[in-house]
Amino acid sequence: MTSKHLLKLCLLLLIFSCQSSHISKIEGKRLNIDEKLTSNQDIENFIKPYRERVNNDLDSVISYAPETYSKSNGELNTAIGNLMADAVYSEGNPIFNKRTGNNIDFVLLNHGGIRAIISKGNITSRTAYEVMPFENSVVVVALKGKQVNDMFTYLSKAKRAHPVSSQFQLTLDKDFEISSASINGKPVDIEETYYVATNDYLYNGGDRMTFFHPNEGLYVLDYKIRNVLIDYFKKQDTLSPKRDNRFIKHNN
Repeated sequence: MTSKHLLKLCLLLLIFSCQSSHISKIEGKRLNIDEKLTSNQDIENFIKPYRERVNNDLDSVISYAPETYSKSNGELNTAIGNLMADAVYSEGNPIFNKRTGNNIDFVLLNHGGIRAIISKGNITSRTAYEVMPFENSVVVVALKGKQVNDMFTYLSKAKRAHPVSSQFQLTLDKDFEISSASINGKPVDIEETYYVATNDYLYNGGDRMTFFHPNEGLYVLDYKIRNVLIDYFKKQDTLSPKRDNRFIKHNN
């Protein structure tokens, strides 16, 4: 625990201890948070068992990575991005299906949301916190086919490896124009409704993904993507994500 966190805890303890007494005046002064600020041993002793338990939970091995996976390893799709999108589908679809009777058609996340590599070796819950440190949660948006086509256009122009699940297939030509596009192996029907899983940040327009509005409905799964990853890792003895043809560009 950092000195800054310890200082915050001290202030909270002071506030609670003073609730039962009459306070006529409170004064404060600025304390510089630097190496000169020493820790309080009594507070350290109080916090230590809780810190050790949290660290033990975070560092317990739940899977294994035979390679190192980075979001920079791939032009339009990466192994780590494919893993994240497929994990959201794998863990989110049973919940969505149970609540609605429908299935998620595909998943779209964002390249910038991958905040760390997955290093070769043991995978722990801490790995999930490093890859996804944000509080983003899974939402499912009902979109007409026209908006799905708008999504294809966005991805062709963005030219980034935004993670998409394996049900999604988009091929670009050498000039980044769309050559083919399909969902679950079929061309998009502009009149059909598709259920697209994403995160709340993108739903609200993050990364300029404005095609989520208007829509035919929003379903909030109350499931943080970080927890999706932890649950997914626990079911995989060894991770095996691959780059594939779900989003590619031909160079001739």
